[in-house]
Amino acid sequence: MEWLKTLLMVIQIISAIGVIGLVLVQQGKGADMGAAFGSGASGSIFGATGSSNFLSRTTGIFATVFFLSTLSISYVGTKHTEDAGVLSKPTSVTVPDQGSTAVPKDAPKVPETPVGSTVPK
Repeated sequence: MEWLKTLLMVIQIISAIGVIGLVLVQQGKGADMGAAFGSGASGSIFGATGSSNFLSRTTGIFATVFFLSTLSISYVGTKHTEDAGVLSKPTSVTVPDQGSTAVPKDAPKVPETPVGSTVPK
């Protein structure tokens, strides 16, 4: 599962760099008026408005990929399928009853004295 998180982080970083680069390459709204009067932008590969449409669509795709990878990383990050250690699970301990005369197996043997007899001092 760790490889999936690493892959999602790489995708997120690439999409973030893509969004930053595409936003910096795009021109502002005021630059479109110059293209309307023939400032040379219409002679580009995409035409007068084609480059802005292409760049804005590509920016939207990169932003969507960034958003989805962020959600996926948070979902994968909250899934704790691994054992967290000794303190994560409660252990069951059997406690003998208070009236029980159970003796542990490792206890030293005590000689039994018959009832009514006295123990020499």
